[in-house]
Amino acid sequence: MFIRKVLPELSVKIAPQYREPVVYVKDASRAVGVCQSLVTASSKADFAARIAAEHETRREQHASKSVKKPALSLIAARANHRRIDWRQYRPITPLKPGVQVFAGQSLAELLDYIDWMPFFNAWEFAGKFPDILSDEIVGEAASTLYADARRMLKTLIAEEWLQVRAVLGFFPANSVGDDIEVYADELRVKPLMTLNHLRQQKAKPPGQPHECLSDYVAPKDSGVQDYVGAFAVTAGIGIEPLIERFERAHDDYSSIMLKALADRFAEAAAEFFHERARRELWGYSTREQLTSRELIDESYRGIRPAPGYPACPDHSEKVKLWQLLDVERHTGISLTESYAMYPTASVSGWYIGHPDSHYFAVGKVDRDQVVDYAARKGVSLEQAERWLAPNLGYEPSG
Repeated sequence: MFIRKVLPELSVKIAPQYREPVVYVKDASRAVGVCQSLVTASSKADFAARIAAEHETRREQHASKSVKKPALSLIAARANHRRIDWRQYRPITPLKPGVQVFAGQSLAELLDYIDWMPFFNAWEFAGKFPDILSDEIVGEAASTLYADARRMLKTLIAEEWLQVRAVLGFFPANSVGDDIEVYADELRVKPLMTLNHLRQQKAKPPGQPHECLSDYVAPKDSGVQDYVGAFAVTAGIGIEPLIERFERAHDDYSSIMLKALADRFAEAAAEFFHERARRELWGYSTREQLTSRELIDESYRGIRPAPGYPACPDHSEKVKLWQLLDVERHTGISLTESYAMYPTASVSGWYIGHPDSHYFAVGKVDRDQVVDYAARKGVSLEQAERWLAPNLGYEPSG
């Protein structure tokens, strides 16, 4: 069973309020296996019992220990920020600045960008692709699953079951402390929008910085005119009628398979358009020539961190991305009250192009940073604590 880590808040505060199983899924691509366990009568009881036992264990652990506080104050963490010699940095001005909208992207063209390992993880297979297909233990089952997926893929592409839509944007930007100011034009007089970010406060070995995404965008007072990008892509347009058709036919397997493939196409589209951004639209890596394996291994310059993920864990920052790119009008992707994307086969985030930028986890933050973050964001402390609940390194008073 792949669900080994349940958030304490889920076990302590949410699960006791429901009779049905409450399950934490680390990644959207892994929801498929959970759904299969819940809708299959023969497996639901055992699955629910295991989840309930995990919740009980978590509640006992929560009751017996206090929250481990972050090691550094916000002031000390900021003093140990990632140091970059901005005097030697020459940002690349985007070749196609502003907002770009894309529709009608061929699904067939995205096939080489699919990372198949998360697909197998979603069905609870562990290993590496394609080695998993010849594995002595799970190889036969994995090969059967892969054959079924390829058959559906063939029909899906031929009959154009899904539509891919994307919107990308590239803007002048500079950092101010832990924030990134995004400007409407090169005059950079007044911020069009301010992106609020968090900084690591956890214990780290000497010589390692306490990072924040703003560290990788040139500070405003450096005089360097930098840039950031933003994107939202979906491969879920058109999926609902097909899911309804499968459900009417009680074909849960095909329904789950289609959702899993749509998720793979969404991630593949994110990879495809990030490559276009680097080579053609922003253009800071115009000579880049990478294999599919190198793309999956992220052997390229720059990152695309997503709001709600470890480097920028506040999901509510998606609202700014939606406003900046007018995402819903351009792509049809909407945000729920909890800032989840719909259709679910969607990916969104920021583009940061500095060659030193990389992914990291903010981890637990202390109250001093949450108070500061709430003030910068213009919200109440209670709101900030609710949005950052999994990252709180202290017990909120409310």
